[in-house]
Amino acid sequence: MSFPLHVAFIWHQHQPLYKSAIAGKYHLPWVRLHGVKDYLDLALMLSRYPKLHQTINLVPSLILQLQDYVEGKAFDPYLSLTLTPVDNLTRSQKHFIVEHFFDANHQTMIEPYHRYADLLAQRQAYGIEWCVNHWQAPDFSDLLAWHNLAWIDPLFREADPEIGEWYERGRDFTLADRQRIYSKQREIISRILPQHRQMQKHGQLEITTTPYNHPIMPLLADTQSGRIAVPQMYLPNTRFRWETDINLHLEKAKELYRQHFGCDPKGLWPSEQSVSPAILPHISKQGFSWLCSDEGVLGWSLGHYFRRDERGAIDAPHLLYQPYRLETVHGDLAIIFRDRLLSDLIGFSYGALLPQAASDDLCDRLMTIQKQQNEYLAEHPDGQPWLVTIALDGENCWEFYPQDGNPFLQTLYENLSNNHNLKLVTPSEYLAKYSTIEKIPPHQLHSGSWIDSSFMTWIGDPVKNRAWELLAEARQVLAQHPEATPENNPEAWESLMAAEGSDWFWWFGEGHSSNDDAMFDRLFREHLQVIYRALNEPVPHALLYPLEPHDVSTSDRPTNLIHPIINGRFENDDWQGAGKIEISGARGAMHQNAPVKRLWYGYDHFYCYLRLEFSNLENVSQSKLHLLWFYPSRIHPNSPVKLLDMPDVSPLNYLFRHHLAINFADKSVQLQESLEKFQWETIATHTKIGLEQCLEIAIPWSDLAVKPQSVARLVIMLSQKEHFQISLPEYTIIPIEVP
Repeated sequence: MSFPLHVAFIWHQHQPLYKSAIAGKYHLPWVRLHGVKDYLDLALMLSRYPKLHQTINLVPSLILQLQDYVEGKAFDPYLSLTLTPVDNLTRSQKHFIVEHFFDANHQTMIEPYHRYADLLAQRQAYGIEWCVNHWQAPDFSDLLAWHNLAWIDPLFREADPEIGEWYERGRDFTLADRQRIYSKQREIISRILPQHRQMQKHGQLEITTTPYNHPIMPLLADTQSGRIAVPQMYLPNTRFRWETDINLHLEKAKELYRQHFGCDPKGLWPSEQSVSPAILPHISKQGFSWLCSDEGVLGWSLGHYFRRDERGAIDAPHLLYQPYRLETVHGDLAIIFRDRLLSDLIGFSYGALLPQAASDDLCDRLMTIQKQQNEYLAEHPDGQPWLVTIALDGENCWEFYPQDGNPFLQTLYENLSNNHNLKLVTPSEYLAKYSTIEKIPPHQLHSGSWIDSSFMTWIGDPVKNRAWELLAEARQVLAQHPEATPENNPEAWESLMAAEGSDWFWWFGEGHSSNDDAMFDRLFREHLQVIYRALNEPVPHALLYPLEPHDVSTSDRPTNLIHPIINGRFENDDWQGAGKIEISGARGAMHQNAPVKRLWYGYDHFYCYLRLEFSNLENVSQSKLHLLWFYPSRIHPNSPVKLLDMPDVSPLNYLFRHHLAINFADKSVQLQESLEKFQWETIATHTKIGLEQCLEIAIPWSDLAVKPQSVARLVIMLSQKEHFQISLPEYTIIPIEVP
């Protein structure tokens, strides 16, 4: 007997809280732009195929911001510039526009539109400054318009003649046009939640939710959970352990869900599919019936490493394609695990294929699983049909598809509608019909996420850890004000929950980077600042400075390997191809009279080289130079710098692996390596120095135990009599790429 294969698509729609409680406005435009490109069209496309049932997860922080735009309460800087007469633009505003208004996938969202592509080509050929100096008013007006138009989904271009006319015309946009584009944006965004509500009411959609501001719940419960998957992970100095905050995020999520959908949610998408035993009682206590995670988490939980053949078919499909029962003190939960390969093919691969080829490939893979299912059920007649879960980001992947992925989805949905062997269901529909036969003892559930089954994307890096420490300090201050309950002081608690969101930690440190890194840093710190202000507590000095530098010029980085003679003399030929950083006269008060005016750095396969040029060598004759190293991709003990009067400012307050100190008075060199419990041990070094007209240094890679083609990060300071003097450059990390 042949059974259809049940398939659950779950699309995750999420944006962090871009609104600053300090500034009282939105800092970034991504809710508005994704709002016209990725949310309504996904639901409308599905509504054309009523036989296909799916699930869409709407994160509460996204819903809140969508409503602000609908009600005209959200105004971001990009929107303000869009609605500014171009003749009124200042030079700095023009610079910002040229730098940021091409922030989209160039191949799919800029190059298809001649005028937009031409403006981009000019920026790439001549640079930002040239565009600011030479572009005329029509150029800026067209760029402002196209930055908004490129994000409007093709469905709305086809259905709305006014939008279609803008695309036909392509240029010569006026302020009135840009004002109308904004009106269309609000109109499209206003339809998102009603469309989802209607489709859930009719049974084609299941809408799920996520903890209020998208926190990593296992890390809120205990940052020590980071060591389950990575036992040697370096963790923050201050342990974060606030399980009560999990309940608050879940309660707020349910409250908002009821306001918009008139019922309680059944399913929960844990932020980043992150789970742990500690979070389960809180989820079941709030009345959720199921949650989802990743196949890697299941593999760790069962002690089974899933393997795939050359075609991608998994070795034990009956283990992956079924729900499991989790028993808690507040009742049972069902948990399903996504097929990572099928999800990632949509998220990262199919955009490069023709729509029909991509759709056929996915359906062929599902049919292979359906065949495996029927063979398994023939041997196990007491079994039940499988559930294949395909769960992924429902917004960012479409930037890599032509026409926002619409041709692919249309082709896929037609294929699925005509295939009687594949049945698209929501998880709640499947769980209402079939029981959870197997169970995972709650203590056996692995603590991990969809990325490498660990939490290393959000903790463990020195910058991420520093952010956790600042969050823990703010949380402790809030705990010291028992009168400041969520009801009595909602401002403090809303800001706490915003700061607990996962996105800030995603962008901090190594691993991910964007054109908005500095703004993500600022938003995180502003959310924390509001907590102190709401409690009438002094704002810590550290929250006034970025957690990491965001303005290191890539043009000053090394271009070739160098082999200088270390003699402390000005022989510039030795340093051709080195990176160069101007320090004296650089931005920042401390550098106006800096004793060091220029820093050179470079490497070969054996040494890392540095050269410091001084304004006056006499000024540093009684000083010490400190070179402090950390390695983002390595796990080992790290320790703080032990200098007096050092500002509590990143990156000076990071923890480091190696410390090389050079005493100018006696030209001595000492290398220290970090031990456990924040101690330092002096180790042997073969470092060479030359100090005459300048200071030249050659540090062997072998002393630092770094491997070829790895990364290191360097912070440089000067001290005098163990008192901090200056950092070189000011509050900056120097990126080192080991050859």
